[in-house]
Amino acid sequence: MSSYEVYYLIMKIAIIGAGYMGAAFSWPLRDNGHEVNLVGTHLDGEIIHACETTRIHPKLKRPLPEGTRVFPLSRIDEALEGVEVIVSGVNSFGIPWIAEILTPRVRSIHKILSLTKGLDITSEGRVRHLLQVITENFPEDRKREVPVAAIGGPCIAGELAGRRQTCVVFGAEDPTVGTFFKKTCETNYYHIWTTTDIFSLEVSVALKNAYALGVGIAYGMLDQQGGMDQSNASMHNLASAMFAEGTWEIAQFLKRTGGNPEFAYTLPGAGDLYVTTMGGRSVRMGRLLGEGYSFQEALEQMKGETLEAVEIIRGVARWIAFQDQQGQLYRDEFPLMRSLVRTVVEGKPLELDIREWFGGAY
Repeated sequence: MSSYEVYYLIMKIAIIGAGYMGAAFSWPLRDNGHEVNLVGTHLDGEIIHACETTRIHPKLKRPLPEGTRVFPLSRIDEALEGVEVIVSGVNSFGIPWIAEILTPRVRSIHKILSLTKGLDITSEGRVRHLLQVITENFPEDRKREVPVAAIGGPCIAGELAGRRQTCVVFGAEDPTVGTFFKKTCETNYYHIWTTTDIFSLEVSVALKNAYALGVGIAYGMLDQQGGMDQSNASMHNLASAMFAEGTWEIAQFLKRTGGNPEFAYTLPGAGDLYVTTMGGRSVRMGRLLGEGYSFQEALEQMKGETLEAVEIIRGVARWIAFQDQQGQLYRDEFPLMRSLVRTVVEGKPLELDIREWFGGAY
């Protein structure tokens, strides 16, 4: 029997990254009785100070679950003492940082679970999920010994912290590792499915950020036209078509990169895309573009915001450019993403090729 099939009722778990999702993840863990150490990054000083002095997380606006211990980055080694599970709670821009932090500290007793959504796409068209980036510089024995898993699916941090019903997918190449993490984290409100296909999971949850930006464009176009008219006519028709085209393009990207296109139509794709279109930074950026602002103007209005959707569009732009150079794509493939690339990467005015959407679907 694999050791990962053993479910320890109480474990010691460290979450690195005290922002929205990192902190929110402490709720299901504490509800299951685990010891939780919440460690701030170099950017989380104010959050950690607030949690230490008031116990209230300033972004989630809730007291942390009772028993959650908080640590500044300067005490990370203390926070990792005796820990069995390390959770990466940083955003995608923090992946090189957490890889650097973990590489000298990871031990064979550890298991790593990543909350981070994103992709690493090179100019040569190579697509890697972020767990590969985190572990690439681990010592070879640690790469073999330390099990890793990733989480994807529709999960708003504030809802998780509010114990709202939530459905997600855990991905681990070894199914017993996925089962281990499921048993460790699942509650009566946090429902988990498992998969061994980490790549398809990670591609889907990363690309949805870019297409959520696209959906936001529709409502920006509505704002540009003066908002809803006297009959309350909105722009839901266009937004829905963008949602569907985005889901379709995620499926086509998975086909092209060796993934499973069905992930685009379930929790990691359509599910995560839907929840992301309900608000947030990606939608706000899309809305500004739809109103007629240039990308640089929109960027200035959102100065200081972490724009993971923009980084994904830039990454996919590199992939598309490489595929085009190799003659691997038809020019009418990925029409919505190409529109986003022209505006976000090339700085051109927004132009939607609506009649090109859903090529090959019907």
